[in-house]
Amino acid sequence: MAASTETDLQELLKAAQDGDQDACEQVVTENRGLIWSVVQRYQGRGVEPDDLYQLGCLGFLKAIRGFDFSYGTCFSTYAVPKIAGEIRRFLRDNGPLKVGRGIREQAMNLYHIRARLRQEYGREPVLSEISEASGLPPEEIARIEIATETPESLQRETDDGLILEGVLGTDAPEESMIERLALREAIDRLPEKERMTILLRYFKSLTQEKTAKILHVSQVQISRLERRGLRHLREMIAP
Repeated sequence: MAASTETDLQELLKAAQDGDQDACEQVVTENRGLIWSVVQRYQGRGVEPDDLYQLGCLGFLKAIRGFDFSYGTCFSTYAVPKIAGEIRRFLRDNGPLKVGRGIREQAMNLYHIRARLRQEYGREPVLSEISEASGLPPEEIARIEIATETPESLQRETDDGLILEGVLGTDAPEESMIERLALREAIDRLPEKERMTILLRYFKSLTQEKTAKILHVSQVQISRLERRGLRHLREMIAP
């Protein structure tokens, strides 16, 4: 029997969490479309679609086990990043988009530096402070972190109050996480200067003035690079 209401779904999820295999299979079956909608973002990367689907199902099962009804959020909103995370983890560790060990080690080092500075300053450290502590230029920090961070990070607000999803018009509530994943892929395909401008502006939340100083160009050039980068992103993620 299909779960036609949110109450039915909650009852099935509770039963599945209690070990009811039939309920678990029913929830998976009724959400095949959701799982495939995430899977299709990763096709064409050397992994068979059915294998990607199985990975997506594994992430979905983890979502069933981990979902807390006190979150006050829709289950699908919780499940999508779990599905995507499982696929991305496989591609990162085993697939053609593998993130090298060196990048991971640098990312872990940055994580510890950020945590240490946060404890020292009693606040979140700014990019220049992390750069000084790590000895890495700001653009390299952005490059490392964008390769290893989750897509939710692209919802950060810049110093001047902008959010990349809002600027691009891709913040539809039902598919925001799926669109976010596509946005990450599109950013990686931008020309280098446009990519770094977008990363520093929207991922590191910097103003155009600060971005210009880091990239050693004028604010006018940053404005042009940003407009061009946003235009290219809109073209790449357009349905």
